[in-house]
Amino acid sequence: MLQSLMNPKVAIVILNWNGAELLKQFLPSVIEFSKNDSTKIIVADNGSTDDSLQILQQNFSEVKILDLKQNYGFARGYNEALKQIEADYFVILNSDVEVTDGWLESPVRLMESDKNIAAVQPKILSYQQKTHFEYAGAAGGFIDKFGYPFCRGRMFNELEADNGQYNDTVDIFWATGACMFVRAKLFVENGGFDADFWAHQEEIDLCWRLKNKGYRIVYTPESVVYHLGGGTLSYDNPHKLFLNFRNNLWLLYKNLPGNRLLYTLFVRMILDAVAAFKLLAEFNLNGIVSVLKAHCHFYLSIPALNRKRTLTRPKKHSKLPKEIMPTSIVYQFYWKKQKQFKTWL
Repeated sequence: MLQSLMNPKVAIVILNWNGAELLKQFLPSVIEFSKNDSTKIIVADNGSTDDSLQILQQNFSEVKILDLKQNYGFARGYNEALKQIEADYFVILNSDVEVTDGWLESPVRLMESDKNIAAVQPKILSYQQKTHFEYAGAAGGFIDKFGYPFCRGRMFNELEADNGQYNDTVDIFWATGACMFVRAKLFVENGGFDADFWAHQEEIDLCWRLKNKGYRIVYTPESVVYHLGGGTLSYDNPHKLFLNFRNNLWLLYKNLPGNRLLYTLFVRMILDAVAAFKLLAEFNLNGIVSVLKAHCHFYLSIPALNRKRTLTRPKKHSKLPKEIMPTSIVYQFYWKKQKQFKTWL
């Protein structure tokens, strides 16, 4: 509980939308293991229509409430909330996360020790199967050379058991929005999340923008949390599928160096077409519609994306961050049958 780190101001911010039951289930652990004079817990409510606000007022007096009045989505919701909060470090925390004793110490210590560290992610284990990593973040996020996100401990839907194989503090490419420690000043100065993303992969976009400016994103195994996952949209939800495909294309267009952009997008068109045929073979018609809709929306968004590239990419920047894997996860996973991170490094 930050016994030796009394000076940094830490704001734990939970964005809530109709999550009354999740708040009752998971907020007690956050309160129990975050007691410190320099730490505050804030729930930003995204226009909930359930009894979330009443439950907070009646049962959680330790928690500050920010009523945003409407549903801004994940990305803009956090932007709107965090602009009202003063802190040295923001902890962006999902409402369906159980934290553990000492979870704040290692991430804050790391960022205090190196001003070049912009964000830190703890070990993310599954709340439902606590011996295994959880989908959203696991032991730190990466992407392959064609932009597909994956994690140490999670390839596509393949989840590894936690046997200590990722108990090393390492630089990663992205930290999950399920539990992200981020330097408040850098979050604000870099425009926060891209609100157009609404939800999904906005944290990867933010981390890539920070890495393009030379900052580090780090994973620490000394901090452990348990994530339920799928609390708002289940992983097979058609709208979630649409957001993941569209936002991933936006991510690439915004952040890739110019000398790699067209080739990468061309290959992605082929790979996404293969994904659509796979959905067809599974008779997942809603999934096919989601993929097609995502691509149509991407093409229509190109003028706006060009403006964003101009604003967010460093001039004459042609290098990829070293944490982008120089291989294809599709090839490694489906062709070579290597379904664990350590097997194909």
